[in-house]
Amino acid sequence: SFFQVLQIPTKIVKGQIEITNMVNLVKKGDKVGSSEAALLQKLNIRPFSYGLIIDCVFDTGSIFPVDVLDIDQAFLIEKFSFTLSRVAAISLQIGYPTQASLPHSIGNAFKSLVAVTVNLDTYSFPKADPFKAFLADPSAFISVAPSGGGGGGAAPVAAAAAAPPAPKEEEVDALDGGMDMFGGGGGGGGGDY
Repeated sequence: SFFQVLQIPTKIVKGQIEITNMVNLVKKGDKVGSSEAALLQKLNIRPFSYGLIIDCVFDTGSIFPVDVLDIDQAFLIEKFSFTLSRVAAISLQIGYPTQASLPHSIGNAFKSLVAVTVNLDTYSFPKADPFKAFLADPSAFISVAPSGGGGGGAAPVAAAAAAPPAPKEEEVDALDGGMDMFGGGGGGGGGDY
């Protein structure tokens, strides 16, 4: 009688009731009536799952949307990297060595060593030699494009070498206008102090 009420086609085969066609008895989101629930119970089918759907999160007096919980590993890595760069910047600025600032400190120390070594004729170390060689002859490091690719090989280099240097503009001193840095008319002198 349940099958007839729910309009489910059946037949009896070897003393058992057999459903002849596939039937979706309950769909997601629909309310389950008493006859559907009784039929599912008789067939020993339990398609129900229970749980909570979170609308918002309450934490220490603040209410947040549920999107706060949708944090993936890429988001965490991005935030960690951003914070780590801030820690490194602060550590470098105040001169306090940390694990985050150590690679930058070593890089800055290397730059300082190369800067000093480049100006010395009697001392060098292997990692500074390419920098000294570049400063000694920069034209040796100009790359020439392979021929056959559009005619842009050494022509721009030759054109740049043949171009006359641009005229140099003179710098104008800000104090030539007759005012000192405090707005007075002293013209750069400091006798009124």
